Amino acid sequence: MPARRQHRMTHDVRVAAPASAVYALIADPLKWPCLLSPNVHVERLEPDGERERLRIWALMDDRVTSWISWRRLAPGQLRVEFGQERPAPLLHSMTGSWSVRSRGEHDTRLVLDHDFSVVDDRPDSVAWAERVTDRTSRIELAELKSIAERWTVLDELMFSFQESVRVEGPPELVYDFLYRVGDWPQLVPHVTRVDLVEESPGVQRTTVHTQGEAGAHTSRSVRICFPHAGRIVYKETPGRPLPRTHIGEWVVLPDETGVTVLAQHHVLLDEAGIAAVLGEGTSIAQARGHVRQTLRNESLALLALAKRHAEGAIRML
Repeated sequence: MPARRQHRMTHDVRVAAPASAVYALIADPLKWPCLLSPNVHVERLEPDGERERLRIWALMDDRVTSWISWRRLAPGQLRVEFGQERPAPLLHSMTGSWSVRSRGEHDTRLVLDHDFSVVDDRPDSVAWAERVTDRTSRIELAELKSIAERWTVLDELMFSFQESVRVEGPPELVYDFLYRVGDWPQLVPHVTRVDLVEESPGVQRTTVHTQGEAGAHTSRSVRICFPHAGRIVYKETPGRPLPRTHIGEWVVLPDETGVTVLAQHHVLLDEAGIAAVLGEGTSIAQARGHVRQTLRNESLALLALAKRHAEGAIRML
């Protein structure tokens, strides 16, 4: 049987930032969903010796695709090697590397290499892999460049927080409320319509239409659901006008006396959009406070409804 043909693609970008700052963005995969728009969610699996293993969900060709990858970090060389352990559909193999090359104190070249083969060597499959790899690589390099060049304020632009609500009811009912987003028009007063597509079990694409004091609003999200763990992770796609990225997570934690429900938020602010949304002279700290309060109000209102749903069902028994 003839060997499958290997294909190589190389992309690079010049970044006005220190090489160490660029490498730090590459080295932490759990931040990728916040930094890179194609990435939806990343779970770090058990370590595998000198390598780390990751489960990755990403938007590829406007579909949510998942695979397991390994990565080998070489911080001394500012290099990360990777490969797909269980490749995405149509791919037989996918490996590559990120290389960070210093050209000066604030001048870096970031190189992304891919080597891949497709399952059947068909020209249309190769063309699909080249198109998706090229598009995703260009997007990721452009976004990494934009973010890395704000390295002096990045710690201010990125922030996380969480809220919690105590529920005296079954965890299954709380999770069920959060999972059944398609029923929210009947359960959540300000939600007028939900368009829901479940591309595969536990992977949902939603368009939620709401009507509030500020008028009508439409938000689109990808949701990754983990029913056995009581978790739902979601990423708004695209983000809101001020948060460049907003990723949320609901976690249902049962104990002997009830349930604690966490609403976690991870935000990357769009520094250039602060003045347009909140006015000239608004500081990053003020923008953080505004976004945090908005998300806090929304999540607490939704969790209050989940609490009423679960506790009300108990009272009716």
